[in-house]
Formats: sequence, structure tokens, C-alpha cells
Amino acid sequence: MDLPDNVQEYLRFAREYGASDLHLTTGARPHWRLNGYLSAIWEEAPIMDLAKTEACVESLITDKQKALLDKDGHLDFSYSDGPDRYRASVVKHRQGYGLVFRVVSGEIKNLAQLGIDCKALVDLCQYQNGIILVTGSMGSGKSTTLAALVDYINQNRKEHILTLEDPVEFVFESVQSQINQREIPTHSESFSRALRASLREDPDVIMVGEMRDLETISLALTAAETGHLVIATLHTANAIGTLDRIMDAFPAAQRDQIRVMLAESLRGIFCQQLIPRIDGESLVVAHELLLNNMAVANCIREGKTFMLRGIMQIAKNEGMVLMDETLMNLRTANLISEEEFRARLSDVESYTS
Repeated sequence: MDLPDNVQEYLRFAREYGASDLHLTTGARPHWRLNGYLSAIWEEAPIMDLAKTEACVESLITDKQKALLDKDGHLDFSYSDGPDRYRASVVKHRQGYGLVFRVVSGEIKNLAQLGIDCKALVDLCQYQNGIILVTGSMGSGKSTTLAALVDYINQNRKEHILTLEDPVEFVFESVQSQINQREIPTHSESFSRALRASLREDPDVIMVGEMRDLETISLALTAAETGHLVIATLHTANAIGTLDRIMDAFPAAQRDQIRVMLAESLRGIFCQQLIPRIDGESLVVAHELLLNNMAVANCIREGKTFMLRGIMQIAKNEGMVLMDETLMNLRTANLISEEEFRARLSDVESYTS
């Protein structure tokens, strides 16, 4: 069979069939991720050669971006084809190029539409200050959840919302709020520089696409402590791991101070993962939510994060939930397989005995 002539045809095909990601790599057949699983789009398709992937790359990027790709060996950017948007990544490897595209939905869905039944998470959006963290692994849907939270504020509050993203994925239209979106590195060199500049732009809400380094984490905590509502992401699997990851980013001499800042400014940590449904037709969201109350704040302040799991189990009536509990609920409802359930548990003995 003949492969499509250009990258736009691949992208339109991936979107039409509901793929979340498209992979075009020198030395491999075109692949996509459909319902959580990576597979060849056409088993009989010829393997892509260097000329094909190089043409794909050159059709998408500017001369400035090409220079960055040649210098760094990788490039992340957003790409639009009419109303359709994609998050793109290009890397150089031994055989040539690897291109990966995340298909971005044109519609910003609310939490209910995403299958996230969590009123306590929506309630966090009422705060005027503090920090809300959305965490999970790559491809777990963090950006989609983040967009839902920002859009909720946009629909219900009169605020100045500033988003810092790499790259910009969902495009917001101002409704009740005024929204400005900045792309890293197009509009600012780094998240830390953009975040520092944002504090002079009279924001009420700051969305940080990713807290990648110590300076960005420190600035986000400072912004949360000084009267802004900060919504940010981290690549962590659970609430306790998120707190430990933040603490480990700082030198030992600063950790007592950071624990106090976190104890006072944290509003909640929402962790999520996407799991293939048992019918193989789509994905379902499993989540964990830690809310900051007096007991949680004391544990953070005293560095006793190991006690948080017990507090979360006791405080279910406040809206807190452990990932293992939502996994159990999904398995009981026959939405995920026994294999997926067991593979994702953190406390296997308690939930399978």
C-alpha cells in the first residue's frame, strides 16, 4: 500500500478514528495509540524511511525551530491544522527522526464529561489563593483535567487567568474571566521566567503547565502564598509521592521552610491515570484526591507524609479518596479487568486478600 503523502493526512486519519497519539518514526511503520494501546495503523504498510520522516518534519517547523532541533536534538511545539490542534514532539535518533503528535480535542470538556465524578475537586476552584496540583504519568490526561478546571473558573468567576504552557494545547475564549495564554519557549524562555513575570501582570489565577525545576516550584509556592490561585501539574503517581517530590527538589537546609509554605498554601492534590476499559472501546479515569485540612497540614509541616494514607482513609466524608479505592470501585463495576486492577494497585495485599 502507499502511505499518505503528507503529515496532515496522517493527523486527520488519527483524529477521525479517535486515536490519542500518532507516531511517525524512521525505520518503523506508522503507529497510533488507540484506547490506550499502541499499534501499527496498517500492518502491511511499508516502513518509513528517512526521506519520508524528514519531509514530515520540514513541512511543520520554521527555520528557527529547525535550528533549535539541530542544536538540541529535540523540539516540542504546538501545531494547528485549521481548527484542529496537536501537541508535537520531534527527536533525532540513530536512524533519523521520531515524530509524536498528541491529538488535542477542540472541545474543552467539564469534569463530568471526562468521567471524573469529584465534587470536592470542583470546590477547590472556589479558592482565591493557594495551590492545586494535578498529577499523573505522561498521557494520563492531566492537561485535559487542567483545562476543565481553568474553564470552570472562566465560566463562573470574574478573574484574570494567565496560563503558562509548553506548548499551548487548549485554546480558551474569555467568558466571565479574562484569559491570556503564554507558550514556552515562544513567548518566554522558561516556565520560571514566565512565572516571575506573571506576578507583575495582576493575575488572579495562574495555570502552570508543568513544574519542572526547583525555581518554578519555588515561584509557584510563593505565588500561592501571596494571594494567587495556582493550578499546576507534576509527573507523580500519588499524593504522598507528589509532596515528597516537591520536598526533594529543595536543598536540605530549605526543607523546613518549604514544608511550612506547603502546609499553609496547599489546597489539594488530584492524581489520575487512564485505564483501558474492559470492553476495549475507550479509557476510564481512576483518581486520588488529597485535601488539605488541619491533620494533613500538620503531617506536611512535621515531615510525616507516611501518615497521610491513613488520614485519607478516615476523611472520606470530606471528599478524600485513595487511588486504590477508585480502582476497586472500577473493578467492582466491571469497567476494568482484573489484570489492570492488580497491576495498578499500590497496596495489593489490602485490596486483593
